[in-house]
Amino acid sequence: MSKPKQPAKVKQIKKVLKSPSVQEQFENALGENSGAFVASVIELYNHDDYLKKCDPNKVVMEALKAATLKLPINKQLGFAYVVPYKQKGKPTPQFQIGYKGYIQLAMRTGQYRYLNADVIYEGEEIEENRLTGNIEITGEKESEKVQGYFAYMELINGFSKTVYMSKEDMKKHGKKYSPSYNYKSSAWQTDFDSMGLKTVIRKLLSKYGIMSTEMITAFSKETNYTPEEEVQQEIDEKANSEVLDIENEEEEGKETKQEEEQEKQEPEGPDFA
Repeated sequence: MSKPKQPAKVKQIKKVLKSPSVQEQFENALGENSGAFVASVIELYNHDDYLKKCDPNKVVMEALKAATLKLPINKQLGFAYVVPYKQKGKPTPQFQIGYKGYIQLAMRTGQYRYLNADVIYEGEEIEENRLTGNIEITGEKESEKVQGYFAYMELINGFSKTVYMSKEDMKKHGKKYSPSYNYKSSAWQTDFDSMGLKTVIRKLLSKYGIMSTEMITAFSKETNYTPEEEVQQEIDEKANSEVLDIENEEEEGKETKQEEEQEKQEPEGPDFA
C-alpha cells in the first residue's frame, strides 16, 4: 500500500529543514533536542493553512528564534508562536512570545521568588498605594466579566513590583501599539485576555525585571513589537530630549583658543600693513 502524497508546501519546508546549515543552527541552539523541535515545526506548518501560505524559508527562520530561546512553538503550550501576518498584502510569518514564555525566561534567572499574572473580575477592586506602587485586591468575584489585568513579581532580594491595567486601558494600548489590533484573526480579537496578560507581564519585566541575556534577546527578536512600542517610545520621548552637538562644541573651543593665541601675537595699535 503506497503512502499518501505529502503536500508540496510540506515537502518544501522539509527540504529547508534538511539543509546542513539550518540543521547546524538548530543543533547549536538545542543540542540533542533539535530533532524533536524540527518535527514540531513540520507539524505546526502542516496543520496551519494560513502558515502554509508563507515562504517556508521565512517560517523556519522565525521558528529558529524560538529555538535559540529554547521555547516550544506548540500552540497548546502557549510559550511561543509563529504567526502569519499580511505585510503589503503578502502573508509573512512572525515570531511571538506568549506570556508563559516571558515567565519561563524570567524564572530561568533564578532571581524571582514569585512571578504571576492574572485577571481581575467584576466585583473585585484594586487599591493602589501610590508611594510604593503596590496594589491590593479586595472584594469578591461576582461574574466572569474581566475588568483588568495585573502582573506581580518579587525578587529573592525582596524587591517587589505590581503592574495593573484596566480592560479599557488595555484596549487603548492594543489599538495604539498593535498594527493588527483590528484584524479578525488578530490575537487581540481571538484571545484578548491572553494578550492582556502578556502586555502586563512584558511591561513589568521590561521596566523592573532582571535583564538576562535571554530576556534581552526575547525583546529584540519578537517582531510583533515595533520601535514605536510603548517602552521604546518612552525612552525616545524622555531620554533623548536634546541632541548635543559635541563636534560643534569642540570646534567652538578650538576657535576660542585660536582667538586668544592670535590676540597674544597681534601687535597693539593700528595695522598699517
